[in-house]
Amino acid sequence: MKPATPTPCIIIAGTGSGVGKTTVVAAVCGAFRRLGLRVSVFKCGPDYLDPTYHFRAAGVRSQTLDGWMMGREAVLSTFEAAARGSDIAVIEGVMGLFDGVEPTSDAGSTAEIAKWLGAPVVLVIDASGMSRSVAAMAAGFASFDPDLRLAGVICNRVGSKRHLEMLQVACKAVPVLGGLPRDAQHSFPERHLGLRTADEESLPAELFDAWATHAADWCDMDRILRLARTAHWLAPPQGVARSRAHTCRIGIAMDAAFHFYYPENLRLLTEAGAQLVEFSPMNAERLPDVEGLYLGGGYPEIHADVLAGNHALREQVLAFCRAGKPVYAECGGLMYLCEGIRRLDGSRFPMVGWFGADAVMSTGLQALGYVEVCTSRDTILGPGGQTFRGHQFRYSTLDWKQAAENSYRMERRRDGQHFDEGYRKGRVIGSYVHAHWASNPSIAASFVEACSATSGFLP
Repeated sequence: MKPATPTPCIIIAGTGSGVGKTTVVAAVCGAFRRLGLRVSVFKCGPDYLDPTYHFRAAGVRSQTLDGWMMGREAVLSTFEAAARGSDIAVIEGVMGLFDGVEPTSDAGSTAEIAKWLGAPVVLVIDASGMSRSVAAMAAGFASFDPDLRLAGVICNRVGSKRHLEMLQVACKAVPVLGGLPRDAQHSFPERHLGLRTADEESLPAELFDAWATHAADWCDMDRILRLARTAHWLAPPQGVARSRAHTCRIGIAMDAAFHFYYPENLRLLTEAGAQLVEFSPMNAERLPDVEGLYLGGGYPEIHADVLAGNHALREQVLAFCRAGKPVYAECGGLMYLCEGIRRLDGSRFPMVGWFGADAVMSTGLQALGYVEVCTSRDTILGPGGQTFRGHQFRYSTLDWKQAAENSYRMERRRDGQHFDEGYRKGRVIGSYVHAHWASNPSIAASFVEACSATSGFLP
């Protein structure tokens, strides 16, 4: 059988953080959709917020591609599965093009993903206050790694069409494929604690429409599409993973307070035999009929008043924990299982009360970066000694009144420091780590097995 033609793909990278990669990705995705193309979209690195912008622009869920957390095989498999059937795949990079987990290699970087996928790279440069210097910057990035294909530049925050023409004339070695103008009226607003999801209330559709129009008017979309068709990634063997018959139901907290999930984790749960049932801790009158709970990250501190006001559901979650049902909670989910959340203004809101601590918000980051976890004892995630990788990004700490048992031994990737975490009480695990189970798919299978052991589920 003739192998399938690889999906055209393009990587939108940056010279560094803050140059406007997410805006450019949203703009080009919107412009491609206007051309009638089916777009798939991806994010390099551990970020779970930029993908919400991708969803608004592309109309499909964004997938994570993280070389350090996932490894090459899982990156290729995830890309192939999500890109299949689309006309073009648009991939947003992380930080600067060559920035990764260490300063002397491309491990964990956008460049690593680009080489694994054989994808052409388009570099986003903040061109405000710049003319000929764009050529020097592009030439430096193009020559830095001969194994990487820098195919073009998109200039962001351009002053005028005349300014864009000057940049195109100046940059000869790498073509300028277009730009985006400075547009304060339609810029994405400041984010809560540096972060904000792209919900329809805070970011109306008009903002995304405006950037799609700018891309159509200011960028050579036909040329970008032609470049994407030169990608030469090798698809992994197909037909290996198959979902099992359902053996349990797992409730997935999903609303404005809880929505940070790596899509791969949910897919692995499904493949292991779980039927996923979404519910809202903010608004649901009762828990769904499930054998386990997965409480993901999000913004429980912003919605603490609404969560506290749903007294009936908090009581049901507490009863669920007391009944010995498996519960896995990450970051915001961990905060929800505490006795309360204390905001910056000192106000306190009662939460579920399973863990004897308050989650206390801070003005500064309390943890940021990759971690590797080794389970120190048997848990609902499998026997002790299991390892997996994940990421932390949090502004809260826990003020313990009655400490829970630690079940994780963790190592920070940045400095190699070790510490204990992974709070266990009964059959509940809570952690600040956003785990990516592609690093160890048996974790998802063990969680499903733990849920199935208490299930009377008949498919």
